[in-house]
Amino acid sequence: MIDIDAAIGYVVAHGDPVERARLSHLRTGQPAPPEAVERVAAGQMPEGGWPASVEGAIPSIDATCYRLAELDDIGALNSAVGVQALHWLAAAQRGDGTWQEHESLAGEAPAWALPGDPEATLYQTSVAGFWLTAAAVEIDPYQTRTPWADVLRAAATWVVSEIRPDGTWPSFLAVGWHAAGLLHQQQFFYESARVQQVLGDRLPDMSPADVASMAAALRRVNLGDDWLLQSARKRLAATQRPDGGWDSNEGPLFDVNTTLTALRACR
Repeated sequence: MIDIDAAIGYVVAHGDPVERARLSHLRTGQPAPPEAVERVAAGQMPEGGWPASVEGAIPSIDATCYRLAELDDIGALNSAVGVQALHWLAAAQRGDGTWQEHESLAGEAPAWALPGDPEATLYQTSVAGFWLTAAAVEIDPYQTRTPWADVLRAAATWVVSEIRPDGTWPSFLAVGWHAAGLLHQQQFFYESARVQQVLGDRLPDMSPADVASMAAALRRVNLGDDWLLQSARKRLAATQRPDGGWDSNEGPLFDVNTTLTALRACR
């Protein structure tokens, strides 16, 4: 069983102000104080997105999705800052339903955000579609008046075209849980289920950080408490450290972030 109290204690002891605000939101459901939102919003461009670097001159899909995730963790996804970013993200969709970084970012983009690269395009389309989905679910859980309906349908239709018959996908692991949430909410239930089955098959080899991210994402878009989430929680219980935290994929500096993600997956 996951030791929730130990995980909370780890974040309190090692987290920065935004991370402690994230913990407070997880525990109480209350929105973060304005200063926490302001810290995340720093650097937002007039268009609504964030640049890939401090010196960046144009908004980045990848950076904006990262900031949307931070806003979501403090209950501010649909704040004024978040909504401005979401509208920019929706407007940045390409005519074929995909998202790609601007070609001028090719020299500094990581592999998952490389303009024109097919694997990066599938990753960015799944992630951008996921965050627009998460915001829409929060606004209207029953999806009777879905914001960005045409944008999300186009994204989901394109992603479905990239899923192989066996449920696998030609891109990064994280595409799986983001695509599963997007497809499920767009009523591509069979395709979403196939992707989730593949995620379940890959679960024993996933890192704790990936398991936490997957479980938190699927819960975020109301995929329920099914076998995959139960299996993910068991894996998190088995990989929790004695100090209450979990290892990140990027080194000790990001362990608090992974621990918060695990808490979100288990709340």
